[in-house]
Amino acid sequence: MKLLLINHYAGSPKHGMEFRPFYLAREWVRAGHQALILGASFSHVRTTQPEPGFAQFQGVNYHFYDTPTYQGNGVGRVKNIWSFCRQVWKDADILSREFEPDVVIASSTYPMDIWVARRIAKLSKAKLVYEVHDLWPLSPIELSGMSPRHPFAMICQKAENDAYRHADVVVSMLPKVHQHMADHGLDLKRLHIVPNGITLDEWQAQGEPLDPALQAHLATQRAAGRTIVGYAGSMGEPNALDVLLDAAKRLKNEPLAFVLVGGGHLRERLEARVRDEGLVHVAMFPAIPKAQIPTLLHGFDIAYIGWQRTPIYRFGIAPNKLMDYLMAQRPVLHSVEAGNDPVAEAGAGLTVPPQDPQAVADGLLALAALDPAERAAMGRRGREFVMQHHTYPVLAQRFIDAVAG
Repeated sequence: MKLLLINHYAGSPKHGMEFRPFYLAREWVRAGHQALILGASFSHVRTTQPEPGFAQFQGVNYHFYDTPTYQGNGVGRVKNIWSFCRQVWKDADILSREFEPDVVIASSTYPMDIWVARRIAKLSKAKLVYEVHDLWPLSPIELSGMSPRHPFAMICQKAENDAYRHADVVVSMLPKVHQHMADHGLDLKRLHIVPNGITLDEWQAQGEPLDPALQAHLATQRAAGRTIVGYAGSMGEPNALDVLLDAAKRLKNEPLAFVLVGGGHLRERLEARVRDEGLVHVAMFPAIPKAQIPTLLHGFDIAYIGWQRTPIYRFGIAPNKLMDYLMAQRPVLHSVEAGNDPVAEAGAGLTVPPQDPQAVADGLLALAALDPAERAAMGRRGREFVMQHHTYPVLAQRFIDAVAG
């Protein structure tokens, strides 16, 4: 089977997020299929931008289209999206003739690539698949306050409705989307849930060594007898790190050390808070290569993941970082209100309400007070949950079964 996957933000372990296109494609190639990923040369979520043109990474083929850079969510990002979609549309004949896909997958976060994918699928007589990461335009409407009558929101809504009507298969990472999609025209017989997951080869060993300063800090905190509460990932509004700092402030006299590792547009402001509020038990470090994540997480005693309180999460959540936490066998403090809760499903930690610093503080104290053997048991349950439901060999085959069914 030949699969053409269109994902504007596609990355790799070399380039950074998004990782899912790479991991799925790599498993498809290992299973004997052919895969080609189309992405843009610039994406705000990558740490390293690829050169435009063709590339291959660990056997996965890419074509990165030359797109303009941008900052934030303004006109520059719209131009970037338009540039990518326009170029792929223009290449539809070439892609159909030279790659001859059996399956064309529209997988960018925004839904407008469904029009490009539909054109290629029609020329190729291929199956059309729409893969849903987030619900657009509902996400920017509910998370960012965008008006439903904003021109961008209206374009997104038209694309989403077209996707549900025209796609042969819809794959969603979010598990509770059925009613929303049905309301927008999807026959639910065509819907399949394939969540996020992990790749096993990154967890065969302990991971690459950490930067000496980060490693030394973890060792110092452990030697001092402090319980290490860690966060690894993006530092943006959705990640509720202000709530974690508010909780840390309440716990400044407890034997807890907070370690935050990552980058993002809120990083500088969070660093200023740590400095200005005298949070000496909180340390922040820059983002690290993905290969170092297992090493880092094994240095945590408790892993934190938080969310904003917002209705959009009623459709479910599928966070990559949580899969890493669970694979590292870390007990998790989960601050969330959503349609699903993998931490509760796995029995891998505690769940507390979102945007509630006192609840987060109380939850961390409760986990820290547990016997280490009890926390270890939580960690084992988390890993077993991921191994059963969330490894990429399993997920890639579920995707193929959905397409072939």
